[in-house]
Amino acid sequence: MNQIDLNDRVAVVTGGSRGIGKAIVERLHRSGAHCYIWDCDLQAAESWIKELKGPGAIKLVQVDLADSSSIDRARDWTIEQAGHVDIVVNNAGIAGVSKPLWECSIQEWKEVIDLDLMAVFLVCRALVPGMLDREFGRIINIASIAGKEGNPNASHYSAAKAGVIGLTKSLGKELSGSMIRVNCVAPAVIQTDILKQVSQEHIDYMVSKIPMQRVGQPEEVAALVAWLASNECSFSTGAVFDISGGRATY
Repeated sequence: MNQIDLNDRVAVVTGGSRGIGKAIVERLHRSGAHCYIWDCDLQAAESWIKELKGPGAIKLVQVDLADSSSIDRARDWTIEQAGHVDIVVNNAGIAGVSKPLWECSIQEWKEVIDLDLMAVFLVCRALVPGMLDREFGRIINIASIAGKEGNPNASHYSAAKAGVIGLTKSLGKELSGSMIRVNCVAPAVIQTDILKQVSQEHIDYMVSKIPMQRVGQPEEVAALVAWLASNECSFSTGAVFDISGGRATY
């Protein structure tokens, strides 16, 4: 039974077409939110959103999350359609190549930083002013346990997710005097298509670090995000919520 009330809230979910983002959209939608999926590839979402049943609406917005102009256009269209944005889930990201740092090209490093960290800055920069005007907002950034511990052969991803954690803490403090709450979620390895981007050796390494000895499920992350997006999350901001099967130690 779904008890989290997000009725008539307007949510933007980046990278919401598949994986964790898809599970988040489904959960917010069931809770009554009107969801706007911001993604570069909307084909995957076009089929499954038709099958969803719930009180909220779902709309698709094609956006290049590494381009500030594209994000500004997506913001303007979303606000034109919905009037405002209450919830932002910065979920979009890529794993990048599995290589030692010194073997990564500058472009391989940059493309991970641009989508996994820079995009979070750009989306927050575009949408926070509207939240301040309305004196309400919930921002949930998807970080990673890699941002706390650093995974070998994933220096770009680990650095980007550490940046997301730092950004969350900083922005949470900047907005602490308002009714806007900013938190992040740090999952361990989750069963999504992003695992296809990394080697089995790397996956085995990540699972070996988890006391529960299994990967997490997207729905488990989505349940935590739904609470963070709700009014019930009122005294937490700038915080990191681990969902790691026991891996996180701090």
